[in-house]
Amino acid sequence: DVREVIFDGRIVRLVVLDGKWEVVEHADAVGVLVARGRQVLGVRQPRVAIGRDSWEVPAGLVDPDEDPLRAAAREMAEEAQLGGRFELIARFYTSPGFTDEETYLYELHEAAPVDGTPEADEELTLEWRDALEAWEAIKDGRLATSSVTAVALRHVLAREGVAP
Repeated sequence: DVREVIFDGRIVRLVVLDGKWEVVEHADAVGVLVARGRQVLGVRQPRVAIGRDSWEVPAGLVDPDEDPLRAAAREMAEEAQLGGRFELIARFYTSPGFTDEETYLYELHEAAPVDGTPEADEELTLEWRDALEAWEAIKDGRLATSSVTAVALRHVLAREGVAP
């Protein structure tokens, strides 16, 4: 296997494998679902890559030498000042056609306040949304979101017996 590094940035590395496969190497990520029935806690924040705000479940990257569960707990403390018991719901590749990033979706149970401070460069606003209303807004383009949030919403809707 021939591996050529084309770009090595702060959060991504672009490599070409065997002279033809362009692959973005990226740290794994976590997302955390907090739900009360159909109400889902999300974070509204500006996303430069898409040029608009998105609404997403609390999420972030897994640091080097950090396991996904610890990253989920850290992200929840930073973004929502919540902790509790974390249950793994799913893990999946974000876009396996070009990146090795794997995403872990957890659900937070027995949520309780914990100390935590958002990262200085993040502009976060916590918002509760109805899962079905959020799904419909995502479907027609009124609401931008992430793949992990879409999976989380479908999980809630399936559990609540709602088929959009």
